Amino acid sequence: MFLSVVIPVYNSERTIAPLTERLQTWLTGLAFEIILVNDGSADRSESVCQQLANRYNNVTAISLRRNFGEFKAVLCGLNQTTGQYVAIIDDDFQNPPEAILTLVEAAEDGQYDVVYSRYAQKKHHWFRNIGSRLVNILTTYSIGKPKDLYLSSFKVIRREVVDEICRYKGPYPYIDGLIFRTTTTVGSVEVPHNARAEGRSGYTVRKLVSLFINVFIGYSLWPIRMFTVLGAALASLGVFGGLLLVIGWLTNRIDFGGWIVVTWAIVTSLGVQLLFLGVLGEYLGKLFMAHSGLPPYVIKYKGLRKGQVVEQ
Repeated sequence: MFLSVVIPVYNSERTIAPLTERLQTWLTGLAFEIILVNDGSADRSESVCQQLANRYNNVTAISLRRNFGEFKAVLCGLNQTTGQYVAIIDDDFQNPPEAILTLVEAAEDGQYDVVYSRYAQKKHHWFRNIGSRLVNILTTYSIGKPKDLYLSSFKVIRREVVDEICRYKGPYPYIDGLIFRTTTTVGSVEVPHNARAEGRSGYTVRKLVSLFINVFIGYSLWPIRMFTVLGAALASLGVFGGLLLVIGWLTNRIDFGGWIVVTWAIVTSLGVQLLFLGVLGEYLGKLFMAHSGLPPYVIKYKGLRKGQVVEQ
């Protein structure tokens, strides 16, 4: 199999069939498969995906037991792929499916492990654009992303990187974080970006906050280390201030007011506490990163080729 296309599906009963049909047209001549992962949709998306799996030999339909979120649905799809390259594309037609060939070509020509799409003009809602910008700033410092790289959901990943991503068994997958844990051989290609064909985006304040917390805490020890550095700085400031107080007391050059001693005691004790909490948090953080074992998703059924269904 040369190419696998993973599509997380959520409330897309009107777009998922045209998208699949368009992929069948544009990818003709390639050995490819399409993995549809219905993420607990409230409409008829599950039924439509099943019909598409019955219609096409190269379509696999998977339905999750409930709505787990886009990243978990994508991880589920990645675990089912067999292609040398894996493309991830949304179900709303904002990314033209024919651009997959452009991303694959860039990956082959540039020997990239991952090729992200970038847009001259994004057609997302202004709220989502602001959220994406904030997430990109955060990921630059938390996962080591290049500053000029936009982390789009539309991308192509080489098989070896996909296999490493699929090793993650924790409850909070973040695909881009897993990518940058695996490789830094990453490129980007400009592709068109269209207005949403149907419905409205599920990008909400709650999901944005959840993503921020996931990236900030789940994929980096940077927050712990920031407090450790702050604690060390305050503790050092307290020690330095204590030395100045002792020298001033010995030389009678400092008038010991109560506020001076209280301020010194607060700064020193706060610094020492933050330092010890940071060291303790470092241990706990490493344990969390190493031993988080909750399943990221639960499969309701797996529709195989021509409608074969395996109940889970």
